[in-house]
Amino acid sequence: MERRFDIKAWFGLGEREKVRPKGKARIYGNEAENASARITHPFWVIVEKESADFISSWRSIILIGILALTCIGSLYTAISNIRSAAPGNNDLNSFVFLKLFTVSDGTMPAFITFVSFLGPLIGIGLGFDAVNSERNKGTLSRIMSQPIHRDYVLNAKFTAAILVIGIMFLGLGFMVMGLGLIAIGIPPAPEEFLRMLFFLILSIFYVAFWLNLSILFSVRFRQPATSALSSIAIWLFFTVFYPMIVNLIANAMAPANTADVQQVISYEQFIQFLMRLSPSQLFQEATSTLLIPSIRSLGPLTVEQAYGAIPSPLPLSQSLLLVWPQLTGLIAATLICFAVSYAWFMRQEIRSR
Repeated sequence: MERRFDIKAWFGLGEREKVRPKGKARIYGNEAENASARITHPFWVIVEKESADFISSWRSIILIGILALTCIGSLYTAISNIRSAAPGNNDLNSFVFLKLFTVSDGTMPAFITFVSFLGPLIGIGLGFDAVNSERNKGTLSRIMSQPIHRDYVLNAKFTAAILVIGIMFLGLGFMVMGLGLIAIGIPPAPEEFLRMLFFLILSIFYVAFWLNLSILFSVRFRQPATSALSSIAIWLFFTVFYPMIVNLIANAMAPANTADVQQVISYEQFIQFLMRLSPSQLFQEATSTLLIPSIRSLGPLTVEQAYGAIPSPLPLSQSLLLVWPQLTGLIAATLICFAVSYAWFMRQEIRSR
């Protein structure tokens, strides 16, 4: 007797589309829908189900609402102060549209600061119970009893979450651009638009790191509360406590007043290396360089190196080259977290309760 597999019906996504294993005969729901029936890979069925769960869950709605409100608040502050932030007409002040993301009067942080602060919470909120909640409800063993590969579950959960995050950040970014265009009446130059687009892509990579970290803890710990607290603890450490620890080290290792230039440069490079072990520092350096074209260097410069330099904005290609190490570091950290969680998940024993 031929074995029939309908994973979409098993997930409760309706009876219209039937799925079959590769190489099997096609299965139809009823004769009237034969013409419109299509075959969906089980991986994408799980992605569709997880995406629907993310979008319809209250925690996602609350997180997206908080981020949207803060974006509107920072945009209002930037529009109120953009005239004083761009008083001149020289080249350094020609990127007026980018100031929508960076300008603030101190009453409310800029858009770039909000993304740096709230982005990790969104990644943690979408991934802290990705696996352990399925295990506690007993649905993970039911999924694994279906003829699908085990890694489909973890890969699909990550793919669905990153799709939701990507759509959310691109939507918020274009909303800020549209409202800013209506408010100031100046369209962005092509280079400004590309800089904002790269900033949004970089933000997605940054949130993907925290998403993978929370998925890693959801694989490691059986209780969702434990994985959530572990992820938030690491976020608080790198956001609040790690800069304090580096400042203590910097004060203890500060060179004497009689130190030569090489010793001072070595000291600054060492402190900068310690700071760049934090994902938040990598994100801040990369986004500041992309949205503020006047930043020409991220390291210490001597007077001889700066002598004769023309105070002009850096081209986009040079800004990308400048932030390439930061972008590579974020991607590497994301891949390491995903690889560890993948290895743990593939080795875990899954039993029904």
